[in-house]
Amino acid sequence: MNLFYGVLYAIIGQILTFLQLQGNIRYGWFKNYPVIVLLASIPISFCFLKSVQYLVAAYNGAIWYSRFWGFAIGIIVFTIMSKLMFNEPFTTKTFVSVLLCTIIVLIQIFWK
Repeated sequence: MNLFYGVLYAIIGQILTFLQLQGNIRYGWFKNYPVIVLLASIPISFCFLKSVQYLVAAYNGAIWYSRFWGFAIGIIVFTIMSKLMFNEPFTTKTFVSVLLCTIIVLIQIFWK
């Protein structure tokens, strides 16, 4: 269950981070309300703190695994969000990067 919650918080944190950082490109009003954008950092940070807490617990206190999960989830979420919000092309380079992230996640799940 720790793994599930760790991944869930990481996904939510990555989506919110994407919206916070790339939202200004898509939504011009972000630049008019910088305080709101900055305040969004509080729930984003909470998501990442909880993600690391649960992922470290899932791996009996080892911290490296949370870093690999965070990296891989970040790449996958960025790929999906950039396609959905900006219609970015899914190139061979992107495909290989997502494939490598998927392999990292599978290693974390199945290699005991």
